[in-house]
Amino acid sequence: MLLEDTVKRTKAEWMLMLKNIGLVVVGTLILSFGTAVFIFPFELVTGGVSGFSIILDHIIPIEFFTADRIVTALTWVLFFLGWVVMGKGFALKTLISTVVYPIGVSIFMRLSDPSVMGGFLNLGTSQYSDIAVLLAALFGGLFVGFGCAVTFLGGGSTGGVDVLAFLLCRVFRRLKSSVAFFLVDGTAVVLGMFVIGDLVVSLLGIISAFLAAVMVDKVFLGGNSAFIAQIVTEKCDAVNRAVIERMDRTTTIVDVTGGYSGAEKKMVMVSFTIRQYPELLNIINHEDKNAFVSIHRAHEINGEGWTR
Repeated sequence: MLLEDTVKRTKAEWMLMLKNIGLVVVGTLILSFGTAVFIFPFELVTGGVSGFSIILDHIIPIEFFTADRIVTALTWVLFFLGWVVMGKGFALKTLISTVVYPIGVSIFMRLSDPSVMGGFLNLGTSQYSDIAVLLAALFGGLFVGFGCAVTFLGGGSTGGVDVLAFLLCRVFRRLKSSVAFFLVDGTAVVLGMFVIGDLVVSLLGIISAFLAAVMVDKVFLGGNSAFIAQIVTEKCDAVNRAVIERMDRTTTIVDVTGGYSGAEKKMVMVSFTIRQYPELLNIINHEDKNAFVSIHRAHEINGEGWTR
């Protein structure tokens, strides 16, 4: 009976893993589609790897370094930087997107060429090309945000320039992660204004980035930006230490008793943000796969590390 339960549990774990991998792959492909078809053709600097790639494409006067090749180079450089700075766990969490994203961008860029499929995916060849850049900003933001949200639902991470934000937090210990992310993406947007030299396009890039953020908020969070996790575990010390050290979040530990088994256990409670969701899942899977976890969306959180 025990062997049968173990096999069933193993099959369930495999199915969950395959489901999550599928979500990460699909989400990354949606992200790369939005980037290649809408963001790149109109040079909309929305931050992230795509934003820095557009900027570098303008700065580097070498024909070989096209936008998709710069994306590939940047993605892998940031992946290995993340491995060094954040550790193997963070790198593995971003590995699927690191592989799929550059490939997807290259494929979709070629499919959006005017000579392919009669220019079906090329907005510039449409008879309504006058509003093409506006449509690109709107749909680019929606596709990028939806792709990121699906990736997060699979427990993955798009990585990219997030590594630079985490690096800033490592160097400046008192810098909050939300501020670091804003500084990195804000730097890309400001640089884009000067490099591209078109204020209208720059403003549309900001609108596109805002739509992407709203899309992630609605799809992944349902409108909420924070979660509360209750983790009932027999390895309380290990889980607690990992949450504090790797997520930089404080915890509350509660003594609990199993209603059916009567077993005495500990429950770790932690509040966290959207970007920390994959990291928490990674910690739980690593420290105690048998932990009982319930995660709730928080209406409001006040106190240290949160706004009042």
